[in-house]
Amino acid sequence: MQGIVALQPYVIAAFLAWAAVLKLFSRRMRSQAGQTALARLVGPARAIPLLRLVGLAELAVAAALLLPPSSPWEGTAAEALSLGFLAYLGYTAVAAPASSCGCLGAHAQPVNVRGFARAGLLLTMSLAAIPAPPFRPDPPHLLLGLAEAVALLVLSPELDRHWLTPLRQLLVRLRKPLAVPDGREIPPEVSLRLLYRSPAYCTASARLTSDVQDVWEEDGLRFVSYAAGARTAVFAIPLSGGDPSAVRVALVEEPAPA
Repeated sequence: MQGIVALQPYVIAAFLAWAAVLKLFSRRMRSQAGQTALARLVGPARAIPLLRLVGLAELAVAAALLLPPSSPWEGTAAEALSLGFLAYLGYTAVAAPASSCGCLGAHAQPVNVRGFARAGLLLTMSLAAIPAPPFRPDPPHLLLGLAEAVALLVLSPELDRHWLTPLRQLLVRLRKPLAVPDGREIPPEVSLRLLYRSPAYCTASARLTSDVQDVWEEDGLRFVSYAAGARTAVFAIPLSGGDPSAVRVALVEEPAPA
């Protein structure tokens, strides 16, 4: 038990240092700071300086947790940060439910239960770190620390694009849930399900102003057209395979009346 407690400062420090580096040096984070709930709390002009200030605080606490000598106030400082995160997430969920928190990189997802679970896990780990003795490497305890780090990763929606999205794409390729056995005609519903899951449709859907207007097949592709204002959106859906990323879209200008 002592070994598990002694490991907590290192896991917390690694996570806080990562969050601090993103806040201090990520260009994407700075460019999208005005879209976070923090901008609504303090104003867009103050969002970037405050993010940097929070990043410096995270970096200072991470350094204190890593560097000797060990002291109970280090875990207390991490606990205070975790409580601040929870309070900020609570404010965001009430005052700006459609905004992202900007806690660990720029993304467009609003605050959800995963963010609260992550802050709660950090708070629990910080409480355990207050009486932490010096750490002595022990394989079982290192495995537990790795499991905690993985849990923090899984609970961070900002990082989904690095592991969850590629994993989902791999599962689609392996399972081919929308594939149809050879020799059978592929129903239009199958093509439409593939279309609705595709990045091409997600990108163009805001421009569509009608339901399906026309459907035809040519060269192993099923084409589906929609009205898109003064233009027509034509989606090309492969008849073989089930990868949504293979769907393509083109916006075609309508010919001027004679």
